[in-house]
Amino acid sequence: MEPVDPNVSFPRLEQKILEVWQERDIFRRSMDPRAPQSLAADSSAPGELRKSYVFYDGPPFATGLPHYGHLLAGTIKDVIGRFFTMKGFHVDRRFGWDCHGVPVEFEIQKKLELYGAKAVREFGIDRFNEECRSIVLRYTKEWEQFVRRSGRWVDFDRQYRTMDLEFMESVWWALKSLWDRGLIYEGFKCVAYSTGINTPLSNFEANLNYKSVQDPAITIRAELHDEARNRLELPAASNLPVYAYVWTTTPWTLPSNMAIAAGEQIRYVAVLVPGKEYAIVAKALARRVFPELPEDAHMQNGGADDAPIVVAEFLGSRLVDLPYTPFFPYFEKERANNAFRIYSGDFVSEEDGTGLVHLASFGEDDLAVFQKHQIPIVDPVDEDGRFDAVVSDFAGQYIKDADPKIIAALKQRGLLVQHQTIEHSYPFCWRTDTPLIYKSISSWFVRVEQIQDLLLHANSTIRWVPDHIKDGRFGKWLEGARDWAISRNRFWGTPLPIWRCDSCAQTRCLGSVAELEALSKAEVTDLHSHRIDHLTFSCESCAGTMRRIPEVLDCWFESGAMPYGQAHYPFEQKEQFEEHFPADFIAEGLDQTRGWFYTLLVLSTALFGRPAFRNVIVNGIVLAEDGRKMSKSLQNYPPPDKVMNEHGADALRLYLLSSAATRAEELRFSEEGVRQVVRQTLLPLWNAYNFLVTYAQVDQWTPAALPDEPSPNILDRWILSKIGSLVDGVDTALSSYHLYSAAQPILDFVDQLTNWYIRLNRRRFWAGNKPAEVADKQHAYATLHQALLSFVRVLAPLAPFISEEIFQNLSRELPGLSSDSVHLTPFPSREELQGLEIDRDLEHTMELFEEIILLGRGLRNDHGLKVRQPLAKLTVVYPDAAALEGLRQVDAYIRDELNVKEVAYTAEEEEIVTLSAKLNTRRLGKVLGPKLGREKMAELNKRVQSLSTDEIRAIERGGSLQFYELELTGEDLLISRSPKSGMDAAASSGQITIVLDTALTQELRLEGSARDFVNRVQKLRKDMGFDVADRIITRYMTACPRLTTALVEFREYVMQETLSVEMGEVTEEDDLKGSSTHLPSLQEIDGKSIIISLTRIQA
Repeated sequence: MEPVDPNVSFPRLEQKILEVWQERDIFRRSMDPRAPQSLAADSSAPGELRKSYVFYDGPPFATGLPHYGHLLAGTIKDVIGRFFTMKGFHVDRRFGWDCHGVPVEFEIQKKLELYGAKAVREFGIDRFNEECRSIVLRYTKEWEQFVRRSGRWVDFDRQYRTMDLEFMESVWWALKSLWDRGLIYEGFKCVAYSTGINTPLSNFEANLNYKSVQDPAITIRAELHDEARNRLELPAASNLPVYAYVWTTTPWTLPSNMAIAAGEQIRYVAVLVPGKEYAIVAKALARRVFPELPEDAHMQNGGADDAPIVVAEFLGSRLVDLPYTPFFPYFEKERANNAFRIYSGDFVSEEDGTGLVHLASFGEDDLAVFQKHQIPIVDPVDEDGRFDAVVSDFAGQYIKDADPKIIAALKQRGLLVQHQTIEHSYPFCWRTDTPLIYKSISSWFVRVEQIQDLLLHANSTIRWVPDHIKDGRFGKWLEGARDWAISRNRFWGTPLPIWRCDSCAQTRCLGSVAELEALSKAEVTDLHSHRIDHLTFSCESCAGTMRRIPEVLDCWFESGAMPYGQAHYPFEQKEQFEEHFPADFIAEGLDQTRGWFYTLLVLSTALFGRPAFRNVIVNGIVLAEDGRKMSKSLQNYPPPDKVMNEHGADALRLYLLSSAATRAEELRFSEEGVRQVVRQTLLPLWNAYNFLVTYAQVDQWTPAALPDEPSPNILDRWILSKIGSLVDGVDTALSSYHLYSAAQPILDFVDQLTNWYIRLNRRRFWAGNKPAEVADKQHAYATLHQALLSFVRVLAPLAPFISEEIFQNLSRELPGLSSDSVHLTPFPSREELQGLEIDRDLEHTMELFEEIILLGRGLRNDHGLKVRQPLAKLTVVYPDAAALEGLRQVDAYIRDELNVKEVAYTAEEEEIVTLSAKLNTRRLGKVLGPKLGREKMAELNKRVQSLSTDEIRAIERGGSLQFYELELTGEDLLISRSPKSGMDAAASSGQITIVLDTALTQELRLEGSARDFVNRVQKLRKDMGFDVADRIITRYMTACPRLTTALVEFREYVMQETLSVEMGEVTEEDDLKGSSTHLPSLQEIDGKSIIISLTRIQA
């Protein structure tokens, strides 16, 4: 084994490993579909074909730089890819690029100052599309560098691009297949529309970017014609006007108002505003409009002569068909065509507003009413969201900007009743961050609702991680799935392959380049609109000409079709694709539940009747540390490349993988969290590795010198059992895609290896040359070597760099294992690794041991007793006698760790421990609460909390608690222990209680001083740069008799601990110098001065 640099720089180490991987072509070799016949270093002969493990990588845009969201999802993908490669599968990891869509178009529009779709058309769609093509792959080099630096392995050489002819042709095939199944149709619907990109959006895109905003909420009056007075049986003596009060949060839609809706079964009232008017509102909402109305306001007022009074009450059915005067005159001529009347609407509610809804062509319910009653559909808003010339008072103004002016105009006409501001959740364009509107237009749709049952069944076969996504966020979305608007009024995208006859309007969908070439008699080398829109052919139904419709496909359709597009299915690799479909695994962020995950499922279910993937990991969103979205302008996060260059990619990967983000929860990114991974995991692991290699070199130990017999040492057996449990646990976790359940145990193991195993065993590596000591040392070396080597193979998928470095050094001279790369070795198994017998009882013993030590340290700290001060006795109280027998096996370690002379063990708790219990509400609360009701639940809580110690012990031993018809067991209770009052130095945790004897004798105090002296010498050795194995001569001088006595009485102990071959006191300072090149050091022990001099003995 080569020497280890103790002052490691992980970023520099990772750069070295990247070079090693490149020089040895490790990634390509890991992708070889034929497994090597042997793992031996000299074996290169190919073996049998490995079973394929299919992974689909969602394509990102290359017009922007990667961020933490990409890094998190990419790391998850890399871990699974590396793991299944180590499990013997061939894992193809082909990268792809999303090339079409708004992000690209916006870049060019900004560059060329083309504002709006009209400007693009004037510039020329052909020139515009070629400009888009030129920047699509702008940041591919930066992406490749970023992905490579993060330790992720992907195949960039065989990357797919959604703008390539082959990919687009497969997209055409997918659409044509849906067309042939009757799942594509053209419809006039009210759809989400982005004025920022001049195109409709799908319903799932409309749900991607909701924001809390403030909007005006106004109540306005629509004057009903004279017949309303008679219809509603209002007082005949009055000639006051009758108004329908209408409420809206979108004043910009009022110039387009064509009708009002009322609920036929809703009860309305006519409120007389004395001397002014009759106001029609829903009875349940009347007091919101007229707060001064008493609760029972029928035929009475609040007492004042001018107070409002309810004069009539009736069902909404009596309002139906009443005409009213329009708010604005722009479409008044449409009165003859059923406009400006009140119609029935089952969507009208009594939850807010006035119970009367104004209707325009900007709502789904509104459109349904218009179509049912043949009301003209008017839309004076252009594609950019501006009023056209018909709305003369606001022509050219952006609709949201016009709100204040529209409100002012209504006020001037006397139609404004109330003007408030509300805060509500509103959808914004996920691409441009502009407010969405709903617009009634003609679009092309996929009949998702028709295949909804198939989608739900397909979803039931998918393993979702976390599993609550399946029936929760994703399942609920499927239950409410709507037909998918797939056409976009844009330019740079896959053209809809639909041609329409300019004479009879017959449509035809094409599904291949060959079909278009045969019909148009022209060669086709590019499927983008500006390359094919001139291609026409004759209509089969008439003498007309078929021309392509102008829309392009939703880019979500393209990404949902990536399984077929990347393979050029069905035009190439048809059998191979079908053999390996669906994918075994995909992963992306939570936002993709209504994006890529959804479109993958819709298309695969519609095309093949099954999902496109079997397993999916959903990660949460990464936010800035302040809880806000990461923002370049706010500079509220450190760039990921900076973090990797300062702390290393392994640290960043482990930080992300051990976070709640792998469970689809939000992560507030903290660079300090990455630093902690370095401090608490990577550096301790490196120090353990350095410790092994350093001492192995001193003793000339090599991995080939393994003992013939298993180690009898209990800590050796424990750490090998722990690594065996870790191997099984991580294998199970990664095989089931639960990354958090793999990452956290790995981090925990580093703590157990370094802070427990090595620290407790350090003296074994310093042992002398007696046969028993040598044999024990050999077992210590072999155990630590096996633990580290096995561990880094488990760690490799998660932290590939440090695993590689440690593996390559520790696997030298080890027969049967290639040292080319840890990533070319199989994932470890207990069958392969000898000696990894899992001993659950021993692991439980060591868990209790650790708890005892932590409790003891806490008690020492609470009582101001430093660890180096010996104490007389520790008492361990635990109710399980068998477990106490296990603890007796580590008695010496307990005494050494807590520096006590004696440990007593007892299962008798009566005189030391108080037991208490409470209901396990996490387990039972949601079930019992509704079942029992509040009063019985409170009674049960009181009963549990009043349980006696004997009753609690009986339940712990398998008994139960009867409560009415319920039977509660120990799992239903939270049982806790605490020392009885009067126990001075005692503490409890779980079922363990310990008691420390804190009385100090003179002998104990002297030994404490000797141990302090050892501590000072060890620090001086380190400061002077001595090697761990260097022998020394120790001299000291002090005026404190007690210190002198301590060092005389514990001379042998001090010399052994400090590797001193000589030790003595001198009376003159000059005598301290001796042959040492180091100056004496003044130290302090228990407030007394002592001068210490160390001399290294030259070998």
